[in-house]
Amino acid sequence: MTGLRLGPLLRYVDGESAGTATIWVETDRPCTAEVRCDGGAYGSSRTFLIAGHHYALIPVTGLTPGTEAAYEVLLDDVRVWPPEDSTFPPSVIRVPAAEGPAAAELRVSFGSCRWASAPVGEPDPVGPDALHTLAASLTADPGAVRPDVLLLLGDQVYADETSKATRRWLAERRDLEAPPGAEVADYEEYTHLYNESWSDPQVRWLLSTVPSCMIFDDHDVIDDWNTSASWVAEMRTEPWWRERILSGLMSYWVYQHLGNLSPAELASDKLYADVRAERDGTARLREFAARADADPACVRWSYRRDFGRTRLLMVDSRAARVLEEGHREMLDTEEARWLREEALTDPGARDHLLIGTSLPWLLPPLIHDAESWNAALAGGERGKRWARFGEKLRRMADLEHWAAFPTSFEKLARLIAEVGSDADAPATVCVLSGDVHHAYVAEPAWREAQSQPRSRVVQLTCSPVHNSIPLYIRLGFRFGWSGTGRRLGRAFARHGRVAAPSVTWGRTGGPWFGNQLMTLTLRGRAARLSLEQAQARESEQDGRNAPARLVTVDERELTSG
Repeated sequence: MTGLRLGPLLRYVDGESAGTATIWVETDRPCTAEVRCDGGAYGSSRTFLIAGHHYALIPVTGLTPGTEAAYEVLLDDVRVWPPEDSTFPPSVIRVPAAEGPAAAELRVSFGSCRWASAPVGEPDPVGPDALHTLAASLTADPGAVRPDVLLLLGDQVYADETSKATRRWLAERRDLEAPPGAEVADYEEYTHLYNESWSDPQVRWLLSTVPSCMIFDDHDVIDDWNTSASWVAEMRTEPWWRERILSGLMSYWVYQHLGNLSPAELASDKLYADVRAERDGTARLREFAARADADPACVRWSYRRDFGRTRLLMVDSRAARVLEEGHREMLDTEEARWLREEALTDPGARDHLLIGTSLPWLLPPLIHDAESWNAALAGGERGKRWARFGEKLRRMADLEHWAAFPTSFEKLARLIAEVGSDADAPATVCVLSGDVHHAYVAEPAWREAQSQPRSRVVQLTCSPVHNSIPLYIRLGFRFGWSGTGRRLGRAFARHGRVAAPSVTWGRTGGPWFGNQLMTLTLRGRAARLSLEQAQARESEQDGRNAPARLVTVDERELTSG
């Protein structure tokens, strides 16, 4: 009998017209995968083959907007989900209403940087997993309010920081003394990472019933991925690198990117059609990954999702970079054009604009100035000796956020001001990010008063979902927000002859440290933000560890509508 290896993951849900959804699965052999919903909605798809693994992205049609429907997954007419012995609530597809009061509220939960949950019964060295804890709270109380969508903003898997269990598995396959050591080396090892991350029973149920949008960051491939042109050139001399980057891009396309696309986008995607038409799509996908690595501008990983009157633009701030010194940009020309067009199209049709980028636009001021200073040094502003120092420091200290691409930082500032100054401007423009292993709220002000948008603009950063937060990170980021840190940053900027940015900003919330998730609740033009942390607790009966709980550590109104 055909088995379900991983999934189902509920990915795309649309209630704007005839209700549609997509559900992703991995199976253990070729089959026809079906989804059958209460009320008659249905979808089926034949699996496709990549590197010995079988996948299907099942389009479901006939859903009724404004309702939810429990569903089952069948493989070759045999039900495999939910399992017969499942103790979880039914997996459901909740389809938003296209209009009316039921369409008014949208809950968007987001975060980044997630190591897989510790195996059941084993102590977790970095504390409870916020995603697992969210899932556990919802399964314990099926009537609780749940997110309408999860935004996973990078580092869904860690190809370069594997768990003890994965290292043991890798050691059975190959010699870990040979490069890349205990990091993943090929596609098969990537599949193991995704299985480890998404097969936790609580998380698996959560991803089966809450739609998700994803984008990669560096650890999905390797730390510092695409930091600079010289970094790329050096990595390409490593004998193991080509297999690593091709496998990383191939697995990202299969496990994350496909589910970000709408059924209409999938129908017009030539690569998806080619892979499904082949008996084995591995060679075709590998060819695509090789082109994407050689010429990043030939592919767009960024995408748009509309949720009623809220628009999400998920921006690739990792693979779309232009790295030539003197011409560095966070986004290549085509990517920047796409972002601008999508942000400015139909302004009156939106109450809120969400810009998802794994890397924060607004950092602690000291770190922003240090990155801008470093970019100037590495670009030769102070000569070759300083340029060599700048490149070494850039890699050592991970100085590669938007601030390290000053031209792109300013372009995004101008675009946000333009969007927010329109006569039909959205109530909020929220930049959603992760990466930096703490959470904060920052708000900008434009130096030129006429550029100040009427929309409320906020940088909302939430990280990690489940990862370590060493003491030096806590101390460093607290200092980065301090007045002394701000003055030190200005000294760096003066040394690098860096012009002052067109915006100033301050921290209006945080920093908060812990495994955590932020949630935006949008209702009409009103926006409310909450931050919840996963916190361990002791049983009142015997003092032993009890299930973790989500604790609200901050809640605030961004706009009142």
